[in-house]
Amino acid sequence: MAQTSEDDPRAPRTRAGSPPSLLLTLLGDYWWAQTDPLPSAALVDLLADFGVSDVAARAALSRMVKHGLLVSARSGRHTFYSLTPRAQAIMRTGAERIVAFGAGDGADWDGRWSLVAFSVPEANRSAREALRTRLRWLGFAPLYDALWISPHARHDEALAELGDLGVTRATAFVAACPPLPDAALAPESAWDLDGLAELYRGFVATWEPTHAALNKGAISPVEALVKRTELMDAWRAFPGVDPDLPRRLLPADWPRDRARDLFLDTYEQLGAPASVRVRQVISGYAPELADRVVQFSVVADPPGPRPVPVTSAVRAAAG
Repeated sequence: MAQTSEDDPRAPRTRAGSPPSLLLTLLGDYWWAQTDPLPSAALVDLLADFGVSDVAARAALSRMVKHGLLVSARSGRHTFYSLTPRAQAIMRTGAERIVAFGAGDGADWDGRWSLVAFSVPEANRSAREALRTRLRWLGFAPLYDALWISPHARHDEALAELGDLGVTRATAFVAACPPLPDAALAPESAWDLDGLAELYRGFVATWEPTHAALNKGAISPVEALVKRTELMDAWRAFPGVDPDLPRRLLPADWPRDRARDLFLDTYEQLGAPASVRVRQVISGYAPELADRVVQFSVVADPPGPRPVPVTSAVRAAAG
């Protein structure tokens, strides 16, 4: 499970579905915490399952080395790649965020909002864009143009982000909202909840057929690998747009719980057949590493990598 620049705006840009993003997700899902390097040819073959050409795959590997996410080594004519500590840290942060997102109901929320006000010159467009991205990553949204709000106590983090961007004309405070007349703007109106609900319903409509196919045993190892990675890419976009508002502020028919349950169950069921494909590819270049393949679990206690169950399909994949 990887974290991309959509999850952390300070990380190197790895757009969801791009070859670098796919690589990080694959390594996080099946090579978690492993120190042994993998043959470049195996990584290129894995990306080929997603329609990535050899040239684009090798360019992605080079780019990840440049950004300090992978380190390369040569042995004869062959090149190998392993994750750097920085990449491992990005993965851990992303995994923690994915697992925690949507798990609570905010029942302990004290009704107070974090507010951040700032002033950035219009001419400094790059800082304004970076600031919006980072504040949204923290769960803030603009109640007004330069007044951003969050139900979570993250004002210190917001000020740190402002300072990192050189924005010194800023202040933060915590406030409770009194009862408002009907015509007044409620704090939660900073988010387009109707639009967000439609995104969740669209997610369910897109992924229910895959879940149904799994229950019928109708998904091959290659398809499972591709679907599981695409599923993670789709789900991990939500923490960047959903502030995880306390349940009392949400409509009664809020669809996130259904979407989250679908994600968790589908992702878990895809794990075993997907890991079979990873083992098949790695076995073709480094059979001694096939047994190192794991499958990341978001429902294990605690969540994290777990060994691949040894089935007949797994034994066949290991050769």
